[in-house]
Amino acid sequence: MMDASTRERVMTLAEREAVKYVSLQFTDILGVVKNVTIPFHKFEDAVDHGLWFDGSSIEGFTRIHESDMYLQPDLSTFQVVPWERGENTTARVICDVYTPHGEEFQGDPRGVLRRQMQRAEAMGFRMNTGPELEFFLLRTNNGKIEVLPHDRAGYFDLTTDEAADVRKEMVNALEGLGIEVEALHHEVAIGQHEIDFRYADALKTADNAVSFRVALKAVAQRHGLYATFMPKPFFGINGSGMHTHQSLADVKTGKNLFYDASNEYNLSKIARHYIAGLLKHARGMSAVLSPLVNSYKRLVPGYEAPVYICWARINRSALIRIPQTSRGRPEGTRAELRCPDPSCNPYLAFAVMLAAGLDGIENELEPPDPVEENLYHFSDEMMQKRGITTLPGTLVEALDALEADPVVRGALGEHIFEWLVEAKRQEWDEYRKQVTSWELERYLETY
Repeated sequence: MMDASTRERVMTLAEREAVKYVSLQFTDILGVVKNVTIPFHKFEDAVDHGLWFDGSSIEGFTRIHESDMYLQPDLSTFQVVPWERGENTTARVICDVYTPHGEEFQGDPRGVLRRQMQRAEAMGFRMNTGPELEFFLLRTNNGKIEVLPHDRAGYFDLTTDEAADVRKEMVNALEGLGIEVEALHHEVAIGQHEIDFRYADALKTADNAVSFRVALKAVAQRHGLYATFMPKPFFGINGSGMHTHQSLADVKTGKNLFYDASNEYNLSKIARHYIAGLLKHARGMSAVLSPLVNSYKRLVPGYEAPVYICWARINRSALIRIPQTSRGRPEGTRAELRCPDPSCNPYLAFAVMLAAGLDGIENELEPPDPVEENLYHFSDEMMQKRGITTLPGTLVEALDALEADPVVRGALGEHIFEWLVEAKRQEWDEYRKQVTSWELERYLETY
């Protein structure tokens, strides 16, 4: 149960802001945000007794004959929605999903991450993460999305960046939701942007990542634009990633356990074991971290997308990078996993990353030597000689790797694993049967 002080804070805030409605939110297995809105006068009842809903209507939840489930609001996530203030001021709260027997629903992605974090806590660790969600802004015409980038600017450009003010409004919305932003800028590709928010424990960060996508779409819409987190909407330019910075802290002291001044890379044994776990399970995690057919159009050599399973300090073609830290700030030591994309479910993504890292720690795995050369220039023979393998090249290959990885499968739990594999194999089957414009242009007049 939520402590009395948190409850009092929430009710005081709601009264001060004249909240009329509360949006109870959660995600389905794919990471799509679901919502039911209730009048504020029904909110205390939902807090005390939960809010019942039909789980069979949610993608991947339950079958129709076992459909009753309830939402339990997590009051620590209660925030007034900045763009819904006024006559119908609305707040949002993120919920956990329970079965009629009062048990955590095994198909709730937020619960999957919480269980992995509880496992880490039993080992003395707390996972901290900081994702970088890249996105494109597209123009719209009479409410229809035009597949055209909003501007022609490039990385860190100023004078040609037409979305600078839009990004600032996005930051205002995020901070209104309690998400502390650290930087905002134009990304490499035309029409592409990035807004970075503060590093925090993995559950809070996953909550923030989900809210981030909702907020940015809402603000973009108010400007007649569309924000998309599709990994590779355009051929020939960079796609959008969700590079995820991560580390483990001591659960009691908060000390960063990845730092060791005596190591060349300032990495502790725990950090090296963790990195080795990520590398070992990189292929098995791929279907969770890069879950769309389209994800594998991004994961190709070039375009700053990682394909090769190795690690380095400054090499951005490696799967894992160890970013430089500011002088005198060892608490900044972390590993950056560069393969996830922003279409993933952050709860599931962080859960499988943590499970992979803990497997490395439990089995004292050692990473191979780092690779600082540009991997895009390596031949197949050089790759084989260095023992460097690659991520799956397609969604179906990633699903095969997931099925063969008991650690990742165990982190997801059988309910989510089975549903995810079935749904994604159907997605692949639909895709492979399509006849694309590329095929028509390539073959129609020739054969």
